[in-house]
Amino acid sequence: MKGNEAIAQAAIRIGVDAYFGYPITPQSEILETLAEKKPWESTGMVVLQAESEVAAINMVYGGAASGKMVMTSSSSPGVSLKQEGISYIAGAELPCLVVNVMRGGPGLGTIQPSQADYFQTVKGGGHGDYRLIALAPASVQEMADFVGLAFDLAFKYRNPAIILADGVIGQMMEKVILPEQRKRLTDEEVMARCPWATTGRTNGRRPNIITSLELDPAEMEKRNIHLQQKYAEIERNEVRFEELQCEDAEYLIVAFGSCARIAQKAMEMARAEGIRVGLLRPITLWPFPTQAIATRATQVKGILTVELNAGQMIEDVRLAVSGSVPVEHFGRLGGIVPDPDEVIAALKEKLMK
Repeated sequence: MKGNEAIAQAAIRIGVDAYFGYPITPQSEILETLAEKKPWESTGMVVLQAESEVAAINMVYGGAASGKMVMTSSSSPGVSLKQEGISYIAGAELPCLVVNVMRGGPGLGTIQPSQADYFQTVKGGGHGDYRLIALAPASVQEMADFVGLAFDLAFKYRNPAIILADGVIGQMMEKVILPEQRKRLTDEEVMARCPWATTGRTNGRRPNIITSLELDPAEMEKRNIHLQQKYAEIERNEVRFEELQCEDAEYLIVAFGSCARIAQKAMEMARAEGIRVGLLRPITLWPFPTQAIATRATQVKGILTVELNAGQMIEDVRLAVSGSVPVEHFGRLGGIVPDPDEVIAALKEKLMK
């Protein structure tokens, strides 16, 4: 099935309580698949096409505040419209899942694939000092697997998580093993898991209040310090990445999502030519595998980042290596997807002169 379809199927199977979204290419199959499968008849899952992206993200805010597993999905321009709501959700420390199947920009751009939302995702596209746990799938299988992982991390840290895919992964078809069907949590189980939630039941306690607003600057500073401490804990515990043939590598490619698949083929072709190339694929774009890249930088002559953008992740790679080796970028724009030969040519031109 398509990557988009896998996300929808996985959401039903892991017991998601509600999906609020709005159609936009190239992620519309998520909403379409949910509508076709009618999970409200089998699991009780709510599926609602909101009147806009702004409405959808604020519905997520309300559902998350009640302790439910809620999610939304969109593509680049639609996620831009959701940024204020995402910041509110992060400020209120609520767990939820946002899916972004990226397309080319800026503006309306193109419906073809891109990875140009990296900055928006990992640097905080909305206002304030906040972070999203960002997972970057490179296969249809990971599209399915990361739905459950994203919710596990979101609830563990009371923080929004995002699956940052691109149009290639969303639209391509592969074999996939879906998770087993789970039951949705009962209201009692929700209250046990989320004692902070606004469930409408106080059981003699004071009502829970969930807000991102604090007018006392001293209290607001405490809240921000608390958030930064939480983010530091996530950085310590939740970095995920994959390394391929890095042990003897003289050159390192760093790539995520669909570009990692292209880079893997380029790596294999380069090694057939006698060029020892390794691949490091960040799975979490935040927290970023800074230490792993810094470690590999000590053994290679140079690093090439491969991205479907003008050069965004390269900034984090350069920060990781602190100037110890050259770091260059290769990317295509406008929805054009490079082939492995282009990657090898860029490696030779930029790092092997």
